[in-house]
Parts: sequence; C-alpha cells; structure tokens
Amino acid sequence: MEPSESPTLIQHILRISRPWALGLSLLTYALGGGVAHYLGTSLDWGRYLGGQLLVFILLLCGFFLFETFELPPESVSSADGEKPRRLTRSQALRISLILLTGGAACTALWIAQRSLTIVALLILGLSVLVMLALSVPPFRLANSAYRDLLWGILFVNLIPAFAFALQSGELHTLLGYLTLPLIFLYLSCSLALSLEHYASDLKQGRRNMLNRLGWERAVGLHHYLLLVGFLLFPLGSLMGIPRSLLFPGLLGLPVGLFQIWQLMRIVSGAPPRWRLLMITAAATLVVTLYDLNLALWTD
Repeated sequence: MEPSESPTLIQHILRISRPWALGLSLLTYALGGGVAHYLGTSLDWGRYLGGQLLVFILLLCGFFLFETFELPPESVSSADGEKPRRLTRSQALRISLILLTGGAACTALWIAQRSLTIVALLILGLSVLVMLALSVPPFRLANSAYRDLLWGILFVNLIPAFAFALQSGELHTLLGYLTLPLIFLYLSCSLALSLEHYASDLKQGRRNMLNRLGWERAVGLHHYLLLVGFLLFPLGSLMGIPRSLLFPGLLGLPVGLFQIWQLMRIVSGAPPRWRLLMITAAATLVVTLYDLNLALWTD
C-alpha cells in the first residue's frame, strides 16, 4: 500500500482555519441579529457586517495562536526545491499577530466613532479572554476537559450576545431563553463527534469531556443533554419565548432522536457508521439554528 500523500500548505492552512467553526459563527451571530430584528430594532447593516468580520478575526486569531504552540519549534526540512507543506511556528504566530492587530484596530476605530457600546465591548472582551484561555499557555484549555463547554459558551452565548448588543446596546431575556437550550445541544453534538477518536485521544493523552467521563457515562450524558436542550424550548414558552419561536426550535428534534438511536446501536454492538453520526450530530444543531434564524428574520 502506498503511503497517503501529505497535505499541501493550503490544506494545512484550511485545517487550522476550521471553516466549519466560521460557518457555525455565521449562524450564531445571525441569531443575535435576528433577535434584535424580531424585537423591532432597526438594524445598522454596516455595524452588523463589521461585527461579523470582527468575530471571524477573533476566531482565526485564536486558531492560529493555538497552532503556534502545537507546531514543532523548527519546520521540517523539505526536499530539494519542494515547497513547504506546513506552516512553521513563527509563520503561525505572525499570522495570529496580524489578525490580532487588525482586530484591535477595528475595535479602536469603533470606540473612537462611539459605535461600540459598553455592553458590546464587555462581551467582546470576555470573548477574547475565552479564546486566549483556550489557545495560549499556561491555560490552553482547548486540550482540557473544559474545552467543549468553553467553545459552546463562545459560539452559542457570547457571539449572539455580541451581535445583539451591537444593534441594541444592551441585552434581552429573549436572547438568553433561546441560547440556553443551544448550549445543551452543542455539548451533545461535541460528545457525539468525539466518539470516533476516543481511543486515539486516550492514547495520545488528549483530554476532553468525553475522555474525562469515559465513553459509557458520556453516551448517557449525551442523551440527557440533547433531550433537555429540546425540552427547554417548550419550558421557555412558559417563561417568555413567544409561541411563534417554539415550533422552529423543535424542528431539529427528529434529527436528534435519530442521533440518540445511532448511539444506542453502537453501544449495543452494532458497527459504527461514523460519517453518518457526524452528519447527524452537526445537523441537529445546524437545523435548530437555521430554523430559529428563519423564524426571527422573517417575522
């Protein structure tokens, strides 16, 4: 068997950039803007698009900072005349510093123009702290059991809150009612996606929520997280979520139940179909986010 071809430099950069994470941030950022629109706020589209750009810069800066401390100190020497296939540590650090400088310049410009409210600035600052805690020593919590929880807080709580605060200058309970179930769905998705690499992560000493719990407890927790996440939508209707948002929030439930069924089969000894499980786990969260956005933006 011929050895698999090593990834190109472009493929390496794309892997570091995590396009799936940037796409998820589009949906969660739109959720915050959608809540502002739903509540009758007149949207400033320049501010909206600028905020999304700032979110992209923040995420990419964190991804490249994390990679800076993952790469070996020296690049692997390439063959004669062959282009390098990986970033070096110094190149990754340089890219992250360029992104950090660009993000800081945009933030300073917004502050000078008084376009960034105190609430939005505080949320942005907290997001930066979370990303640094995930990426930079001595914390580097992206390699810890708290990784999934912090990613979930960043994506489904802080990013929507930042989008909403940019438009309204404050926060609203409706945003909290909508994002609380999503953190449960995000964590269940993370557990399902981690199962395929459970053995290799244990062997390489990578710590995450799945490895900390053990796969049997993690699968049971996965079911509870997913069901509680969807249960919070009808419960939220008793506490403030309009009924027009109740049904869209539950449209991902059939996909979630199929996800639970797949994991139950794997636990019972059936051959795992990892690609299907990955698609189902991602679809449970994405379908819920998409349907909520559709309801908010078309109201």
